[in-house]
Amino acid sequence: MTADLDDRLVRARAAAATAGLDALLITPGAGLRYLTGYDAKPLERLTCLVLPVDGPATLLVPALEQPAALASGAGELALEVWSWQETDDAVALAAALLPGARRVGLDDQMWAEKTLRFRAAMPGVEQVAAGAVLSELRMRKSPTEVELLREAAAAIDRVHARMGEWLRAGRTEAEVGRDIAAAILAEGHVSVDFVIVASGPNGASPHHETSDRVIAAGDPVVVDIGGTTAAGYCSDSTRTYAVGEPPEEYRTAYEALWRAQEAAVAHVRPGVTAESVDAAARDLLTDAGLGEYFIHRTGHGIGLETHEDPYIVAGNATPLEPGMAFSVEPGFYLAGRYGARIEDIVVATADGVEALNRRPRDLVILDT
Repeated sequence: MTADLDDRLVRARAAAATAGLDALLITPGAGLRYLTGYDAKPLERLTCLVLPVDGPATLLVPALEQPAALASGAGELALEVWSWQETDDAVALAAALLPGARRVGLDDQMWAEKTLRFRAAMPGVEQVAAGAVLSELRMRKSPTEVELLREAAAAIDRVHARMGEWLRAGRTEAEVGRDIAAAILAEGHVSVDFVIVASGPNGASPHHETSDRVIAAGDPVVVDIGGTTAAGYCSDSTRTYAVGEPPEEYRTAYEALWRAQEAAVAHVRPGVTAESVDAAARDLLTDAGLGEYFIHRTGHGIGLETHEDPYIVAGNATPLEPGMAFSVEPGFYLAGRYGARIEDIVVATADGVEALNRRPRDLVILDT
């Protein structure tokens, strides 16, 4: 892994230079973990990777965090790990590492307080968001990263496979959600990022999560779940269930959704645009009279964050490339009635697509 991280540092320098930057300033978050392997805590004390296009890279950490930084393996990389004391001005120390810099990229997730301090410490330096530079690197997953996403997807699939144990009439969404959250951890995740159990009319709210609503016989239930593994990679998969027989009109609409999701996945291959994948799903739902009820984009990239580039949405003309990983998750949402969504994580391959989630996509009818 050290060799992979050193390569990422090299590529990040090159990307920064191409973007006309003299350096990157990366604080805790997915960008820092991607470049150094260090999953640093975001604290009021500054932790910052100072990565100049030319010259040594430095990971600046509070003295009390230096053992954790070194234990992460960051000290084995082509950078120096420097600690600062409580009475030091850490922002000034970081700025001093970049003499002569004229334009630097700041981490998109840098706290506003720290951003303003860097502006004050480097008044003559143009400061811009570094996100575009890092996203160009991060959205093309290496084979190692794809395998980590594959493992995360298999773990969340195992949770969906057990839904019949928990989801039944008479239980609340919150009760089911607690069982699911425990299973996500038991199946190999280190954190539960979200648990959506949206029954009946709550299914019309895409980000409903859970409530004290009691699930009733005949309810469709949208279950969208995900977490993060020890390696830092995320899972995210949605399946829709019915507790007993749903209305016939719902079955008909769900069949259209199934076809739309399948068509969008099949459309994925190198060279097609992100927005064309969105259109592949949206056009079929529109033809089925459901287009106005599909109220979100078709997908989002995934990796060290659940939502990252590339976004599968109209207006994104980014051509897909091998290694790009993202969700394909069309849905329909009828306010006050019900909703449905089918979501798989897929990866563009050299000649097509691999769906990382393997659970059946048909409407699963559970016993009441």
